[in-house]
Amino acid sequence: MVLHTEVTDVELRQEIRRGQLVLAGHRQSKTYGKLRCRSGQRMHRENRIFFESESEALVLGYRPCGSCMHAAFKKWKHGVI
Repeated sequence: MVLHTEVTDVELRQEIRRGQLVLAGHRQSKTYGKLRCRSGQRMHRENRIFFESESEALVLGYRPCGSCMHAAFKKWKHGVI
């Protein structure tokens, strides 16, 4: 887990290119989604958090985004995840 406020833009881009960060989340709503999600791109920097994997986000209590991760959201909603 990486808080957006604790890394520079250069460091962040490097970690994304290397595949170390694959998902982004919103700290207040406890949701996570794909890096290209329109909802995620609109959030403020201080609310954004990055994850290395979906399992990391789930362990930390985050739920899938209903927009960009619709199938995972449906599973989560029905208690399958």
